[in-house]
Amino acid sequence: MADDGGVAAVDRALSILDALTDDKVTLAELSKRTDLYKSTVLRLLKSLEKFGYVLRTVDGSYRLGSKVLHLGALYQRHFHTSEIVPPVLERMGSELHEGAAFYVCEEDKRVCLHRIETTRAVRDSVQVGDRLPLTVGAAGHVLRAFSGARGERFDEIRQRMYAASFGERDSETAAMAAPVLGPGNKLVGALSVSGPRYRIEAAGEARIVPVLFKYAKELTRTFGGLVDDPTLSGWNSARAARASGRAVKVKARQ
Repeated sequence: MADDGGVAAVDRALSILDALTDDKVTLAELSKRTDLYKSTVLRLLKSLEKFGYVLRTVDGSYRLGSKVLHLGALYQRHFHTSEIVPPVLERMGSELHEGAAFYVCEEDKRVCLHRIETTRAVRDSVQVGDRLPLTVGAAGHVLRAFSGARGERFDEIRQRMYAASFGERDSETAAMAAPVLGPGNKLVGALSVSGPRYRIEAAGEARIVPVLFKYAKELTRTFGGLVDDPTLSGWNSARAARASGRAVKVKARQ
């Protein structure tokens, strides 16, 4: 580890945090997931526990500690979204009866910064903090398009102001996403609605896109963007408002 000039002990400790993906993880399982000796894992766990990043349960297993939640809250506040975005997601989710999320770019990933779940029993599985590829999914394509990616697909997304993906990241799910812009109409993040593919397809663009636009424009105004900018033709044309155009769909990979 630490071949790029980092500190090996820090790399190992962080690998342990990355491995704590379940409610409870045993020492043996952590050793297996990190490819570290049990003695090494145990020594690092004691330091992580001391600073609140790891909690040892009564049965001797381990899980993430409250300090991780504290860091997550700080991360959200860094983007100044924690009090603004969730209420909008709640309203959009209630209107469309599907899950709604807000993503931001972080290097080559898209991070789910905020998420509300649908009350329906069948839903897609996305959690706050999930790091997903930028190269798949409607939100990923929107983030890339409004970060300056070149190509016909991204030109079309910028023109229409939204993207849709059907069965791309997961064959049974689908999503539609639109950008949220800030001062100078620079990208802030991507607003997304997602759910089981059959429900998204049944609702269709005519139902989903106008609602998605309404809330993306609301957040853009809140963050200081100009929704009436004539270059944002997708938001401002009557055709877009009716969502009668063809979506920028990404077909499932065969």
